[in-house]
This record gives sequence, C-alpha cells and structure tokens, in this order.
Amino acid sequence: MKRIVSPSMLSADFGHLADAVHMIDASAAEWIHIDVMDGVFVPNISFGFPVLKAIRAASAKFIDTHLMIVHPERYVKRFVDAGADLVTVHYEAVDDPHAVVESIHACGVRAGISIKPATPVTVLQRLLPVLDLVLVMSVEPGFGGQSFIEGSVDKVRSLRRMIDKGGFPVQIEIDGGVSVANASELWQAGCDVLVAGSAVFGAENPEGEILKILNA
Repeated sequence: MKRIVSPSMLSADFGHLADAVHMIDASAAEWIHIDVMDGVFVPNISFGFPVLKAIRAASAKFIDTHLMIVHPERYVKRFVDAGADLVTVHYEAVDDPHAVVESIHACGVRAGISIKPATPVTVLQRLLPVLDLVLVMSVEPGFGGQSFIEGSVDKVRSLRRMIDKGGFPVQIEIDGGVSVANASELWQAGCDVLVAGSAVFGAENPEGEILKILNA
C-alpha cells in the first residue's frame, strides 16, 4: 500500500501561501489538500477559485480538493478548471451522490465522497464501485486544529473491509487531528492518505514532520 501525506493549506500562513506551497513542493508530500468552505454547510468560510488557481500555478503536485459546501454539483467544473485533480464532496451535502460523482468524472478528474463523524460508512456501500476515494472526517468539518475523534479508527477499519471485500480500487483518506502520534495506527487501520494541517504547519521543521508522518 502506497502512503500519501496531503498537507492541508487551511493551516498554512495565509499571508505566505506561496512559501507554504514551495515547502510542500520540496517535501515528500505528494498531494496538497484544499479545504473549501461556504459558511453554510460548515460554520466557517475558507477560500475558493482564485486561491486554488494560484496554488495550481505554483505547484505541479496533485491537488486534493475537499468541498465542504452545499450544492457542490454547481461548482465541480469550475474547481476542475481552477486546477483540482480530485474533487471530494460530502455525502451529507448532496441529494444524489452517484450523479455528482458522475459529473466529477465527466470533467476528467478523480471523484471522492466524504462523511462526517456521525455518518456510518455503510451509507457508501452502493457508491464504492464508482468512487476513487473516501474521505473520513475524524473531526467535525469546519475548523483546523481540532482533536482527533478516536472512533474514527474503527470507521477506517470497517471501510477497509468493505473496500477489500468488493475488490474496489478506492483509496481511504482521513482528515482531522492527524499527527505523528496517531499516524502509525491510521496507516495500519487501512488509510492510504493522511491529511495533516496543524501538525505540519505548526512544526518547527514542516518538511521533517511530513517525513515522520509518512514513515510512522
């Protein structure tokens, strides 16, 4: 299983985003995680198309775009045009997840579905054949720096069993409270991608911290 670290730009210094992107580019992280919040689906507002375009122009790395917004289907193409390589929408934010996944694929990029901590992984059973990735939120979506919800590890294990039983090529990503302290357990539980925000950007040596998480 290939391990991927996806540093979250939500925890970067917004006054020096270019420096943060250059750090990620020079690091062992393969992805850049972009959290898009609308102040409706979650009680916070982050950034949108202009910032994504700027990050895309500054980096050749895979851009992992997590839409925490209502009616994400309205904006899929615009996010792809702005540079997203993967568009992940929330199961709880769409009426027809299958149709939204198809619309993402129609734009030529990978498609993911994210679930909140209270949403069971079983809701995704019928979607697994068409998904590229499932993002398990291990904190309530909306703000960085929250503590990891311990039950999230069991959700990852259950999801891993579902995916492996069906033989689906679906990656598991987890976001929220990820650090060196729990990275090893998360890898072992079946995660393919760890999103790390505060743990990376709050470290004295962010590049070194990415390596520690990757090799935990």
